[in-house]
Amino acid sequence: MSETAKTNGELAHSLDVIIVGAGFGGLYALHRMRGMGLSARVLEQGDDIGGTWFWNRYPGARCDVESMQYSYSFSDEIAQEWEWKELYATQPEIHAYIKFVADKLKLRDGIQLNTKVTSAKFDEKTRRWTVTTEAGETFDARYCIMATGCLSVPLAPDIPGLKEFGGEVFMTSDWPKDGVNVAGKRVGLIGTGSSGIQITPRLAEKSAQLHVFQRTPNYSIPAQNRPLDSNYIDMWKKNYPERRKIARAARNNTMNSPGQRSGTEVTPEQFKAELESRWASGGIGFMYAFTDITTNRKVNEMTSNFVRDKIREIVKDPKKAAILAPSNYPIGAKRICVDTDYFDTFNRENVALHDIKADPIKTMSKDGVVLESGETVPLDILVLATGFDAMTGALNRIDIRGVGGKAMKEKWVDGPRTYFGLMVSGFPNMFIVAGPQSPSVFTNMVTSCEQHVDWISDTVKTLDESGKSLIDAEEKAEDAWVAHVSEIADRSLIIEGVNSWYTGANIPGKPRVITPYLGGAVLYMDKLNQATKNDFEGFRVD
Repeated sequence: MSETAKTNGELAHSLDVIIVGAGFGGLYALHRMRGMGLSARVLEQGDDIGGTWFWNRYPGARCDVESMQYSYSFSDEIAQEWEWKELYATQPEIHAYIKFVADKLKLRDGIQLNTKVTSAKFDEKTRRWTVTTEAGETFDARYCIMATGCLSVPLAPDIPGLKEFGGEVFMTSDWPKDGVNVAGKRVGLIGTGSSGIQITPRLAEKSAQLHVFQRTPNYSIPAQNRPLDSNYIDMWKKNYPERRKIARAARNNTMNSPGQRSGTEVTPEQFKAELESRWASGGIGFMYAFTDITTNRKVNEMTSNFVRDKIREIVKDPKKAAILAPSNYPIGAKRICVDTDYFDTFNRENVALHDIKADPIKTMSKDGVVLESGETVPLDILVLATGFDAMTGALNRIDIRGVGGKAMKEKWVDGPRTYFGLMVSGFPNMFIVAGPQSPSVFTNMVTSCEQHVDWISDTVKTLDESGKSLIDAEEKAEDAWVAHVSEIADRSLIIEGVNSWYTGANIPGKPRVITPYLGGAVLYMDKLNQATKNDFEGFRVD
């Protein structure tokens, strides 16, 4: 790394590429850039690598994509060496895998931890980005890659009186590294999204009393998790290239045996039998039983009713079951959760369920939660699993300024606008990994990160070889892509009837715009590859 003139009292580090974020996307970007002979550095806010899988270390945290698939595909050597232990890997196991990859590829010396990026500004004359950190350190680079993640900015709920609470408060998204001792304690949990659903059974096992405060019930499918036996692992490793190819031909970059028929083409008996089979197998493959679960209202309602019936079968108390079973929005409109013993947990004597839509939280007191009804729920510990400022949160917290000094958050005041979720018009030479309006969270994120980083790397190589130094998205192409994303979303039931982070509706005042691309990874990559082959159609290259 070379150093240029001093800027604001700090030396400016001059590089080819600056990468923000040390998760799956950022690490692979560093590997690819180094492989092309470019100088690159990753800036990471945390004190360790791993991104989502560093921060979300709460008890019960697991991936909802099978471990043999939730891994890098670019290196067969890594795939053969690493041994997954369970069908669905835990957070510690995934974090260990990420560190294994970083060490295997000798990436550590290119990663700067404890470094929060506060601004990134493009200089039109030099065609370079200046990236500044909270500590005042400055980096100067030809290209900037934002690998900041889709779910990386946690939300702290605005609960009146929270500071008055005399007990301890913890967030699932920033769980203490040494853990939390809940043994013998009265524990309250606010939030029943994916994190809340995963941590609930683990809290119930050890606490004296667990109070779950639920505003909106969630559809959740059992993981049917299990240890992996050697035969299963060998079968995968012997056929990894073929299986990776099959996965990339699926709409979510995952092998999950997608059904080939509409739910309207089978008898009611066949419909139920297929869902029973999927339920027994477990995981998000349940949502791929038929081709039209998220687009056909009748098929969706039949699927929703199936899950509601399952909840009523599992939860013995009819009142609790009624509260836990979603009744007013389609399955898939909120993120489908994958759980281990979640609904069973509400059969435990030490677990209480509070419907805070019917009886909202009024305030916190020194002793616990005070409900509108006047009831006080005494607590020693409060756990917040209250979600994220998804998709755009991390980017909007950085002062990103492009051509003419225009701020990205000003451009995004009515919602994100991108071209393929990869670039933003007016912000040349800046790339986003798994950005808004790309398939991202509706796919195997590791594979989607690889696809984006591969495109970015190939594009940078093409520019260098052709003597070009700038690429930007054209505004008309960006407008067309945003319109296409909205058009695809309008055909789906996913954006109906619920305040989901898919649309930013979980955050007061945030524009309600569908942020993930719902057309699937295959259609997405077809369109991106076609635009690239057509001499970077929709991009300005200079």
